[in-house]
Amino acid sequence: MGLFDKFFKEPSWGVHPDDHKRPAADVPLRILPPPAKVYMPLQQHVGGAARPIVLVGQKVLKGQLLAEASGNISAPIHAPVSGTVSAIGEITAPHASGLGFTAITIANDFADRWIESTPVADPFALTPEEITKLTAAAGIVGLGGATFPAAAKFALGRRLKVDTLIVNGGECEPYLSADDRIMRDRADQVVDGVRIVMRAIGATQALVGIEDNKPEAIAAMRVAAEPFPEVKIRPVPTRYPMGSDRQLIITLTGREVPADARAAEVGVLVHNVSTCAAVHQAVRFGRPLVERIVTINGGAVKNPGNIFAPIGTLVSELLDFCGLKEEPARIILGGPMMGTPLPHGLVPLVKGASGILALDAQEAHIPEAGPCIRCGNCTRACPMGLLPVEMGAHIRAGDLDGAAKFMLGDCMSCGCCAYVCPSHIPLVQYFNHAKGELWAKERGKLRNEATKRLVEARAVRLEREAKEKAEAAARRKAERAAAKAKAAAEAPAQTEGETA
Repeated sequence: MGLFDKFFKEPSWGVHPDDHKRPAADVPLRILPPPAKVYMPLQQHVGGAARPIVLVGQKVLKGQLLAEASGNISAPIHAPVSGTVSAIGEITAPHASGLGFTAITIANDFADRWIESTPVADPFALTPEEITKLTAAAGIVGLGGATFPAAAKFALGRRLKVDTLIVNGGECEPYLSADDRIMRDRADQVVDGVRIVMRAIGATQALVGIEDNKPEAIAAMRVAAEPFPEVKIRPVPTRYPMGSDRQLIITLTGREVPADARAAEVGVLVHNVSTCAAVHQAVRFGRPLVERIVTINGGAVKNPGNIFAPIGTLVSELLDFCGLKEEPARIILGGPMMGTPLPHGLVPLVKGASGILALDAQEAHIPEAGPCIRCGNCTRACPMGLLPVEMGAHIRAGDLDGAAKFMLGDCMSCGCCAYVCPSHIPLVQYFNHAKGELWAKERGKLRNEATKRLVEARAVRLEREAKEKAEAAARRKAERAAAKAKAAAEAPAQTEGETA
């Protein structure tokens, strides 16, 4: 029995859906011909939206800063092509609502002219703070879908003195293989990025977790990591949602992250393999995050595979490049378990989108929901150890606070419970609805408390002002009385002097 066997046994949680990763995963990486226009949303990350610093009509180079970060938790946006800023305005957001959000549109001049950059020969001669600054300037965020600004995580890791970097190569969602492809084709870049991230956060080891259904990626990463004993490649069981931070951490290290804590508080920090490759590009070559690998897959796609494309490319153009066998019954940005349904294809590729799925009618079919039979499948599948059946029952009864007592807030919306439910109850939708309602209720409570504090503060202020006015009036009255008494005392003395 090996040292890590006790951690790498088949998990009791989660599900094992058909992965649908092939043939897309095995097709060689293709490069998308540059689109005529790209659309760069200002909100492609957790935190504040970026602030535009360019004007309509301005010419820009590839990699040039378009919008700057708007706070500590934010990320800048850069031009993925050279050309002219043709518009700054609303486009359809990558969200099922179809609502709009602000983006910068660039008309491509097809010259592919990059900004000037200064390569760094030895990133390991840089201080952790310098690496963090370069990463922040490059606009790098979590490319596995979380989109948290990478530089902010670096700073957190240093502050909490983490000892282990967990590198997420799990890619457990069905259909997706972008991370698999980058590990196969660019393993050297990934490993170099891993080592640079270790330098930035002060970690002494890196554990790269890769699901064991990716043997080619495991082999390529082992070859790339062989000269660096601090970087360890760790195959893990193929089980959804193994790619979730908390599940990967406990599988690789045995450390459990408390529900109300961050991973860094137990000495680990998690970054995606594609994020590490982007750090390699940013620190070594000064190139910001403007392109990524994205999986195009699904039953409606004629030639599925992985495409290297500029961020900001329309989903419809990526689908046209791969070809469609039929009109998709549903388009999803991301994976089928946790991805975002899109209203149409006129939506831009964003930093955190690792896949675009065009599903046919059979794949998109949703069976009609039946009554709960209390089978317990959802409880056994939940990777967070929750009781979905109880939460669902309280939500259906309108008792959202009751659902919260069963730790609804810990639900990660992975969809395992709904996947195994024989009654096809849309549990994830229930939970997301309830969390939204509770969030709105909490916001309303906070607003009411804030209003109450303002009213109380106003009453205290008015009382203080009234007291101060009364005290001032009393002082003035006393001063007038004193002046009058003084004048009265001086008057006889003056009269006597005049008489004399």
